[in-house]
Amino acid sequence: MVKRFTKSISLLALLLLLTFSALTGCGTSDEPKKEETKTEQGDAKQGAFPVTIKDSTGKDITIEKKPEKIVSLLPSITENLFALGLDKEIVGVSDYDNYPEAATKKEKVGSQDMNLEKILALKPDVAFLQEYHVQNHANAVKQLEDAGITVVVPDGTQASFEDAYDVMQLLAKATGKEKEADKIIADMKEKVAAIKEQAKNVKEKKKVYVEVSPAPDIFTTGKNTFMNEMIEMIGAENVAANLDGWVKLSEEEAVKFNPDVIITTYGYYVDKPAEQVLNRKGWAEVNAVKNKQVFDVDSDSTTRPGPRLVDGVEELAKTIYPDVFK
Repeated sequence: MVKRFTKSISLLALLLLLTFSALTGCGTSDEPKKEETKTEQGDAKQGAFPVTIKDSTGKDITIEKKPEKIVSLLPSITENLFALGLDKEIVGVSDYDNYPEAATKKEKVGSQDMNLEKILALKPDVAFLQEYHVQNHANAVKQLEDAGITVVVPDGTQASFEDAYDVMQLLAKATGKEKEADKIIADMKEKVAAIKEQAKNVKEKKKVYVEVSPAPDIFTTGKNTFMNEMIEMIGAENVAANLDGWVKLSEEEAVKFNPDVIITTYGYYVDKPAEQVLNRKGWAEVNAVKNKQVFDVDSDSTTRPGPRLVDGVEELAKTIYPDVFK
């Protein structure tokens, strides 16, 4: 179950030991670079290489030239790379990558247990790995580096929208796509601002409990997570906001929250999740159950940090406050 859950929830995966540079403003890498940007080494031309970045391991990594072949072993990172327009460059993705549609047609190269042989055969210039790989497969990581592959470990523990923006910018700098990243981030911020403005029309703040993994291994989202931020954006209250991170609960603890609304995010692998919650023994007196305010939402857009987070906020808003967010 943990393996299937890993498919969409990179943050939770980290707790279970699974734990965004520069596009050339030009059409191709052969065209002259004109626009100015900054790297950690100082001012440089937009899209110019080499560039130096610092990934989540704290290492300064120099990428000598614009990557022509890329491998990604984290679904959220893959989504970001596609959003940056790197379809042609992406040659390998994780077993769990399901968005966009083009990702499903790429070579699958494992997940926590990466397929080292396949990755080496693809000969990528850059491989974006998980922190899990560095911690548990150091020998395999070294083999990639010895083969001349630049290994980059983006932050898999993104706890806020700002963290998600930072990762997008990291990926953009590493791949020569900074202009694209700037546009994506600006669009996301504009939509978030509009949602917050509309949330001012909320008259009665509802108490919301989010269940990201079902019984018997119930997990919810506390403070220092982007899902908590999403709930607050729409004018609701996260009943688990006093807890930190992605937290495992007992059913008794969940019932004590007595939320007005229950949101589940695992309908992609559990049949009729809302119905299951409504029929749980001992949950009959919970307000959300009594009033049938239990809903399943799209897991990827609500639990996978990336450009679609705003879609997730909008879905939560319309689900929890249908009269306000029409």
